[in-house]
Amino acid sequence: MTLVVGVDAGGTSTRAIAVDSAGVVHGTGTAAGANPNSHPPAEAAARIAGAIEHALAGERDVAGVVVGMAGESKLSDPAVAAEFSAAWERIGLSGRVRTVNDAEVAYASATSEPDGTVLVAGTGSIAGRVRDRRMVRSSGGHGWLLGDEGSGFWLGREAVRATLAALEGDGPLDGLPEAVLAEAFGPSGVDLSDRAAAMWALVTRANAEPPIRLARYAPFVSAAAAAGEPGATEIVARGATELVRVARATREPGEKTPVVLVGSVLAEDSPVGTRVRAEFAGLTVLTSSDGVLGAAWLAAVDAWGEDTPRPSRRVNATKT
Repeated sequence: MTLVVGVDAGGTSTRAIAVDSAGVVHGTGTAAGANPNSHPPAEAAARIAGAIEHALAGERDVAGVVVGMAGESKLSDPAVAAEFSAAWERIGLSGRVRTVNDAEVAYASATSEPDGTVLVAGTGSIAGRVRDRRMVRSSGGHGWLLGDEGSGFWLGREAVRATLAALEGDGPLDGLPEAVLAEAFGPSGVDLSDRAAAMWALVTRANAEPPIRLARYAPFVSAAAAAGEPGATEIVARGATELVRVARATREPGEKTPVVLVGSVLAEDSPVGTRVRAEFAGLTVLTSSDGVLGAAWLAAVDAWGEDTPRPSRRVNATKT
């Protein structure tokens, strides 16, 4: 039986599925994170290769593999590309692995349309113009220091900034500030009788951690906005505006193609996601379902053409 493999390799986990030409899943594999920007490239490549091998379960008739990978641009470094090429050769798949941006597999997981827009907002944010299922132009995605507006990091940073502003004032510290301080110090970990001391303690705590850790405060913004808190609602509105801006920057005037939303910040029950969907009213707005299914379908299209069925989540029990 001829199979193809799709892989979704992120910063914290890696998943692979092997599917046949009918879209039936015959095997699955998992591994730890494999983003070569946050893991040693040799380790990242080995993890992806291991997940592929486990999904194939000894099957060697492989028509192709598509790996959707966070940090795919790292492969522009010849030394990093060599590590991945060596990994494919070790598992007998040299020349049969195509590595793409993880946003491309997310887009393909939601729609069969070849052209459209993908908007990603998780810890970071980026938008991309998709043509023939490949991202040909991007907007945003410049990282926490230079951009990522509307992302989980951005929302978390704004939550901390709003808390610092509250500590500088005389008003109540309930709602968003209370939630941020409890997350930073524990329920009773800071003395609020001295607001200046509490403010500088929060500044010290935030600066002592990796910047990306600010993303952990993002859910408190969503919760406070859902409760009608004005400050949190304003943060949500600004975040949604920025995400819509970067998405529209990738679209042509009058374009009617689908918009695929990816990431926790853009979930259907998220205040930011709700506002972004409203801004694209009149267009087909979809939510990415599962990147690994998109990767497998791209591999199937490469192997068997446009009419290949999309993979289902059902796994053939004889090949797990």
